[in-house]
Amino acid sequence: MIEITHEVLDQGATTDRVRDSSAGAVVTFLGTTRDVTADRNVLYLEYEAYVPMAEKKLAEVAEEMMAKWPLTGVAISHRLGRLEISDVSLVVAVSSRHRKDAFEACQYSVDRIKQTVPIWKKEYFEGGEVWVESPEDVAMRERGAATHG
Repeated sequence: MIEITHEVLDQGATTDRVRDSSAGAVVTFLGTTRDVTADRNVLYLEYEAYVPMAEKKLAEVAEEMMAKWPLTGVAISHRLGRLEISDVSLVVAVSSRHRKDAFEACQYSVDRIKQTVPIWKKEYFEGGEVWVESPEDVAMRERGAATHG
């Protein structure tokens, strides 16, 4: 189950989508808006996406997870638009027979989402605003500068 929405995310409903009588473990990750990044007081965030591609990439992440671990279910929900401090922007729910698989798959999914899914975050803080790059974007830019400069 993949969901991209401007509505408030229902983490209980997302988690319920992966519950299964054969699953001994259900792991749910909540990505939330924090009030400080580095030395800046964050006021709120805005998320934007190229939705058709983001849905496709989220589905690919779910498929990768199912191929790497013996999971019984995967559900991913991402919110767009303005999010206030403590709002939930991402819900990943994973179920499996055993907890190790569910924990590993859940962590993998969050890393892959940041790497591959075209969802962008703009951070509004006291004194300004900035588009937040993923660590992978920064590394690619630095590699490009090193090879061209």
